[in-house]
Amino acid sequence: MSKKRVIVLDYGAGNLRSVARAVEHAGYTPDVASDVRALNDADAVVMPGVGAAADTMRHLESGGFVEPLREYILAQRPFLGVCMGMQALLTTSEEGGAHPCLDIVPGSVRRVERTGGQKVPHMGWNEVAHVREHPVFRDIPDGSHFYFVHGYYPDPEDESLVIGKTTYGETFASVIARDGLVATQFHPEKSGKLGLQFYKNFLTECCG
Repeated sequence: MSKKRVIVLDYGAGNLRSVARAVEHAGYTPDVASDVRALNDADAVVMPGVGAAADTMRHLESGGFVEPLREYILAQRPFLGVCMGMQALLTTSEEGGAHPCLDIVPGSVRRVERTGGQKVPHMGWNEVAHVREHPVFRDIPDGSHFYFVHGYYPDPEDESLVIGKTTYGETFASVIARDGLVATQFHPEKSGKLGLQFYKNFLTECCG
């Protein structure tokens, strides 16, 4: 196992065990941490998330994570946001009415609309089309399937951040990347072999 410090952020949102196992499978020792001071000497941070935006922001605020997270990410340090961990990066979320988020990635989180008869929330396997090449896609073919569970989707203002897209009624950003930041709407830790490869690619790129 690598001695690099990979923090799995525990801010009360759950889904930590499967993320920690995926980090371990990639060859790194996960440190599940609820103390914001863990960000200080982290080599990489993974922020998983399930649930609603308002609850997520309330947990982040009560744990004192908001400003330290902003500083960490804006310093271009390695960060992987998963599902709600991606949505929380945007400016606002429409979920349950308009709610402010971290405003690290300008844009809004919008509701998945019922068009074409598909079910909402979006649950199950779906394709991720590569918009541009990126190290997190190493050994992951274009159009590979990953596992989604969400009723809202991220709509970033800066299209250049989008490296992967998925269509479910409409097409949305399912992977974004900028500097040390990577975020996915799908759950790599629930996506089998290719999901584990995604974690490995991210951690290898940022931790060596």
